[in-house]
Amino acid sequence: MVAELALREKQIQQSYRPIIGVHKWFARRPGTLFRGLLLAEFGEDDLEDTFFRSNELEGIRVADPFMGGGTPLIEANRVGCHVVGFDVNPMAAWIVREEIAALDLDAYEREAARLAAGLEERVGWYYRTRCPIYGDEDVPVKSFLWVKMVECDGCSARVDLFPGFVVAKAVRHPKHVLVCGRCGELNEVGDLDHAGTCRACSRKLAVAGPARVGRCPCPNCGRMNNYVGKGGEPPQHRLFAIEYHNPGRKRSHRGRFFKKPEASDLERVAEATSDLEDLVPLYVPDERIPRGDETDRLLRWGYSRYRELFNPRQLLGLELSCRAIARVVDARLRRALATNLSDLLRYQNMLCRYDTMALKALDIFSVHGFPVGLVHCESNLLGIGNGAGGSVGSGGWLNIVRKYAKAKAYCEKPFEVRRVGSRKKRIEMASERIAEGPGDARQVSIRCASATQSDLEPHSVDAVLTDPPYFGNVQYAELMDFCYVWLRRLVGQEADGFGQSTTRSPDELTGNHTASRGLEEFADGLAAVYKRMAVALKPGGPLAFTYHHNKLEAYAAVGVAILDAGLRCTATLPCPAEMGGSIHIHGTGSSIVDTVFVCRDGTADAEQSALADRKELVRVARVDAAALAASGRSPTRGDLRCIVLGHLTRHAIWELRPGWKSSRPTWEKLAVVAAVLGSFGDPGELAKVAASGDSSQDTEREEQIALPV
Repeated sequence: MVAELALREKQIQQSYRPIIGVHKWFARRPGTLFRGLLLAEFGEDDLEDTFFRSNELEGIRVADPFMGGGTPLIEANRVGCHVVGFDVNPMAAWIVREEIAALDLDAYEREAARLAAGLEERVGWYYRTRCPIYGDEDVPVKSFLWVKMVECDGCSARVDLFPGFVVAKAVRHPKHVLVCGRCGELNEVGDLDHAGTCRACSRKLAVAGPARVGRCPCPNCGRMNNYVGKGGEPPQHRLFAIEYHNPGRKRSHRGRFFKKPEASDLERVAEATSDLEDLVPLYVPDERIPRGDETDRLLRWGYSRYRELFNPRQLLGLELSCRAIARVVDARLRRALATNLSDLLRYQNMLCRYDTMALKALDIFSVHGFPVGLVHCESNLLGIGNGAGGSVGSGGWLNIVRKYAKAKAYCEKPFEVRRVGSRKKRIEMASERIAEGPGDARQVSIRCASATQSDLEPHSVDAVLTDPPYFGNVQYAELMDFCYVWLRRLVGQEADGFGQSTTRSPDELTGNHTASRGLEEFADGLAAVYKRMAVALKPGGPLAFTYHHNKLEAYAAVGVAILDAGLRCTATLPCPAEMGGSIHIHGTGSSIVDTVFVCRDGTADAEQSALADRKELVRVARVDAAALAASGRSPTRGDLRCIVLGHLTRHAIWELRPGWKSSRPTWEKLAVVAAVLGSFGDPGELAKVAASGDSSQDTEREEQIALPV
């Protein structure tokens, strides 16, 4: 049941858990999963009976040593538990507090409306254009599309770095839209293979652009130019296309509205630039971009300061937004709007891309990195309403405020979504809520600190539920600094952890080449946290966490951490935890399935123990695969590999626990665990055997799996 719910939640998480709309965090695990773990452990009845009804787990204390976006804590707080959360990243601490803290929603929406009205009056003009199709003036712009340029080494001409000339594909628009590489006119064509000629200059239209692998020929003199990081300066951009919205004509018009920028559009860009120059910025960050595994990409392109990732119109709107927020008298409302500003930054920068199929902006973190492409999308800062309570496009204040308001409304009236036949039914949980405020009996402690420095008393915690870093998966701090440098200037240094100039910390557990953090550091850090949590846990209490990785050695670190903490792995359970269509994993062969490791001390009974042999491993992997298939997820080879590695890790912990010596060097402990993980053969080959489903071939296939020497 939980796997089925988790799978559905991850396909459209904001419908199941609107709380995530408070602010972006990376790779959030399903709330339904942690609700299921809590109710299975502490509920009085069967999980199927308790999941879709209100629950009050009074007196239960839950800790999360890697709280990130706060999912386990939110689920625990919602059902009445006391919660304690730790994270070394100050943005994580800020976001989780915002998620749980009470809010006067009516007052918030009034203040947000005042902010929007002020911005409309001040900069609304810069987000309007003329409709050349019908001649209507001052219609709102949805997206401005910019292309990077380079100065030719041969003739000094400015060269557009188009990787391709397709502006829009005929998916959500009747025809394909191509920009002419000579005159810049936009052309609508029915067939990309036979695009024809430009309607303005008669040049043959092309689909592929000239910019390739860091090089582009000059159309004027033919010289080949290198463009990445050219001259050590940030790239220049040229506005080449606009998608706008014409509400008065939308009903009778077929398709979207695209245009080549006119002189008046370019004048607006110049006016916004001049407007910014007349200001003395108070909130625009001047901080340098430090080196890092992700940020080095920005440095190679010539960016050296965070402010260079925005164009003047964006900087103007963001600076004026910050000034308006700083004038808000009510501290709680000011924090809420500051959080909105931080989240808005994802769309208001010059690294956002334009999805030519969905015809929308892709936020900067859509690939969990800093994607420096050649064509970028500038969204309307204000946002565009559709007149029916919704919005047109994404990335504006209107979108962010509505998303945040929906999230906080969910806190007051949380719900579950249950499938009844072919329909979805929303079931409100009358006695549950997500909150911290005066008179609330639930204790909430959110700390920007390493969990190894916690003051938790021994045997004071009923459960530890967490989603730890997955070794080298996401560089959380390097990415969150993009928001932090703005938010820190806006809210000051009094917020927990905001005294530091960066969210980066030597206590981070992500593998990072620049910071010289490898597998040994990851294993040591994870073990230190788990040892501290094991002391804080009550006898028999669970330490449960989600994990998946493509590499065997990353599971060896997990095994070392559990063994060093003196815990047993009493169960390993597969559960969908990613959206299959996520841009950052689509087509990579990565698994969307996590293993849920449930660990306890020796006082608790074990649901699972060591594996007898490879046949048993294949059998339990197939049982898990069948359960996932029944939930709606047909396991891929990557899913099965993660399932196999999860069970192998549990097996290794049981095999090694009796004689485990935590005092040995970390490299040696990793090697010992890795040897047991590989003792049944290559996990990829074992996954193939499990995937075959043909028991008659098991013996023959298993004999072909080479054992390590």
